[in-house]
Amino acid sequence: MDFSLPEELLQLKAMVRKFTEHELFPLEKTVIEREAGRGLTDLPALPPEDETRLMQRTAELGLWGLDVPAQFGGQGLGALAKTVVVEELNRSIVPFTLPPDAPNLNFLLEACSEEQFEKYLIPYAKGEKLSALALTEPNAGSDAGAIQMRADFIDGHWLLNGSKMFISYARKVDFFIVIAVSDRQKGKRGGFTAFLVDQGAPGLHIMRNVNTIGEMLTYELVFEDLELDPGQVLGEPGQAFIPLQNRLGVRRLELAARCLGYADRLIHLMIEQANVRQTFGKPLADRQAVQWWISDSLMELHAARLMTYHAAWKADQGARDLRQEAAMVKVFATEMLAKVADRAIQVHGGMGLSKELPIEYIYRLARIFRIVEGPSEIHRWLLARETFKQGKPYDMFRL
Repeated sequence: MDFSLPEELLQLKAMVRKFTEHELFPLEKTVIEREAGRGLTDLPALPPEDETRLMQRTAELGLWGLDVPAQFGGQGLGALAKTVVVEELNRSIVPFTLPPDAPNLNFLLEACSEEQFEKYLIPYAKGEKLSALALTEPNAGSDAGAIQMRADFIDGHWLLNGSKMFISYARKVDFFIVIAVSDRQKGKRGGFTAFLVDQGAPGLHIMRNVNTIGEMLTYELVFEDLELDPGQVLGEPGQAFIPLQNRLGVRRLELAARCLGYADRLIHLMIEQANVRQTFGKPLADRQAVQWWISDSLMELHAARLMTYHAAWKADQGARDLRQEAAMVKVFATEMLAKVADRAIQVHGGMGLSKELPIEYIYRLARIFRIVEGPSEIHRWLLARETFKQGKPYDMFRL
């Protein structure tokens, strides 16, 4: 078995690490200050002018469209390459994402009609448009099958009515992928339909920003008799649930990769602190408790990285059903990061709690990650359900 990365991915990894250290690390103080000072406003943690500059720089470096198929103008490097890059970028807390955002790209690739390619998929793949998934509702989060937003087909048009909650970056995006119930009797088994809704469409109201832990900007959306032509249906009417599940799996894999980067950064900070800081005449590195914190963190990061890379590799081999892999990496990587962040604070003491370092920032992000994209409990239940259904343990060699 070959556990090495191809030479081109090693070169890509090295380039992105250099970019992260030279371009992102210097912005961390600004991000911490803006996030801490914005109160209940929706001021972005990363200044727009810096985001524009970073976008230009990454375009020059050829980092756009890494996982976009070549026929749509991308590099077609696949999920493993994108995972490696996401990990390296997230050694920094600067909230910067390379275009296009992979989960919605996969939804569009799977479901776009020929007419929608030109208006949505191509500009999205090129980084010319941004999108957001509008799925979560005030009373439907982890259980996506419980959404209530209505989609009624009347006189040749669709009418959308309902509300969505915790929709990321809603004021910033160009269009939304909106999931609504088109047949209440069928529910998620043939009654969920996805729609492409442009920013500013009549009947779409961005009501307020909903502040959460960390830099994440989320909003409440209200749809009032929003009228859409049949051409705005993404995929087949009633058949949104499967591409939605696939899309969520991609996001969970990406989230795991983010955890790898943050954990790697925290372990570096712990090692540095343990070698420099002395207590009672000895460096922390000589204290067995500290040694064990770092050793446990190294082992858990190593295990999480192998799991995440394996899931990405399977995606590149054409595996279609990655629900078990996505559930495992989502739980393991997010809980791994929570433990590593807690240890990093303990090693640094008061400085770990301060905003002089990025540790407390990552600690708060780690708490978010155990909720978003499905809480740990849901994924454990899903994994157990699939195991009992198959009547045998998970097989990592199954494609």
